[in-house]
Amino acid sequence: MKIKTLRIKNFRGYCGETSINFDNLTAFVGKNDMGKSSILEALDVFFNDSKGVIKLDKDDVNVGARANQENDISISVSFSELPDKVIIDATNETTLSNEHLLNVDGLLEIIKKYPNGGNPKVFIRAYHPTNPDCADLLLKKDSELRKIIEAKEIACDDRTRNAVMRTAIWQHYCDDLQLDTIDIDVTKGDTKSIWEKIQKYLPLYSLFQSDRKNSDGDSEVQDPLKEAVKEILRDEELQHTLDEVATTVERKLREVSARTLEKLQEMSPDIASTLNPVIPSANSLKWADVFKNVSITSDENIPINKRGSGSKRLILLNFFRAEVERRQGETNATSVIYAIEEPETSQHSENQKKLIKALSALAMAANTQVIITTHSATIVKNLNFNNIRIIRMDDTQKVVENTLPNQLPYPSLNEVNYLAFSEISEEYHNELYGYIEEQGLLESYKLGKTLVQYVRVLRDGATRNDQITMTEYIRHQIHHPENTYNVRFNETDLKESIEAMRLFIEAQP
Repeated sequence: MKIKTLRIKNFRGYCGETSINFDNLTAFVGKNDMGKSSILEALDVFFNDSKGVIKLDKDDVNVGARANQENDISISVSFSELPDKVIIDATNETTLSNEHLLNVDGLLEIIKKYPNGGNPKVFIRAYHPTNPDCADLLLKKDSELRKIIEAKEIACDDRTRNAVMRTAIWQHYCDDLQLDTIDIDVTKGDTKSIWEKIQKYLPLYSLFQSDRKNSDGDSEVQDPLKEAVKEILRDEELQHTLDEVATTVERKLREVSARTLEKLQEMSPDIASTLNPVIPSANSLKWADVFKNVSITSDENIPINKRGSGSKRLILLNFFRAEVERRQGETNATSVIYAIEEPETSQHSENQKKLIKALSALAMAANTQVIITTHSATIVKNLNFNNIRIIRMDDTQKVVENTLPNQLPYPSLNEVNYLAFSEISEEYHNELYGYIEEQGLLESYKLGKTLVQYVRVLRDGATRNDQITMTEYIRHQIHHPENTYNVRFNETDLKESIEAMRLFIEAQP
């Protein structure tokens, strides 16, 4: 399963509902405090219910929403690449489509609402039968389903499996299902068990933040290993083995407890009669906690989190590089979403290029998605245009766009960096100038512009004073750095020239 769309409402800086589309690799870019990290953290809340990196509370409710008495945070995720078969009751195989649990677009859409930042109410938004004669079948027990089948004389080959009986009833009313979009509450009644089963098919979500406390208990490099433990423990064969171990231990503990109480009965029947063994069931055991102290240390047994931030991020970088090889070799790997804040932190540009190359390759592996935030122009320039989502303010509402407004007739990653980070670069200046020149608009562009003196070096070595626009002055200096007769343009000159060319291009019919 993979994230297709995220919708968030009333979470931190996102007041009105904001919809975001995802790719196999999705990179969020934008200026500081624009809400990039909030997207990754909203997903952590959704997948891990405040038991992951982010702990949700009432202060996460958007201030504007709270002022309007709207205190519910809503985080909704739609999933594609759904499993062919699922088990949602007993051991009966079925499909999400047959159970009418998909939305009108054929996606599994799960909505979690957090009243005042508290515990979630969970809904599945589905294009579902609403005909009273065949609605709410997911809430009905097997005896109730059999009663409907018998009363309506519905043909059904197997009256012992709920999934088969539901399908038979819906097929009986196939011409009058009265399908409509409804939100099915899966946190009450018998639907709770359905939600517990569906949760097992959701991807693992691993959030790696850029800022970590410098403490032994919060080591940045522990996270990759901890997430690896979670994925390893999801293996069906290993789960079966662990269940057998847990059952054996539980049985032996009960034997020890029974013998102890039996002996106590001989000496003090009154006390023995008031005692009962309290032994956790096998299903309640948390095997991941057994490995909670996994870590990596240096030769001197110094935890990596005591090393420099560059070293810590290098560990993370190479974890992902190793994951590329492993996941590409596994056809039935568990669905995993890696979310990384600012992977470029403390890394030289060459390491940034290696990292984004590894993340791009990892995103191509089966059952894998990668989500990042970045302030790095180097990272952006090594992405595909369709991977980029830019976050900006539209009046008072934050907007996340996956199709950027382009000044040029082709996707320009330099323009992405200009829009996202206000990056002023000679490369972007060249692109804009080249476009104006290619369109035959240079003379029109020069009209009305202030002219400056430029000393041109002729082929015979002589010089000549020309009067040209600042844009041409910058263009000449970029392409002829050997000409030292002119004062080098500054950052303000470059910025003003870029803005002037953008405005000129925008004004063209």
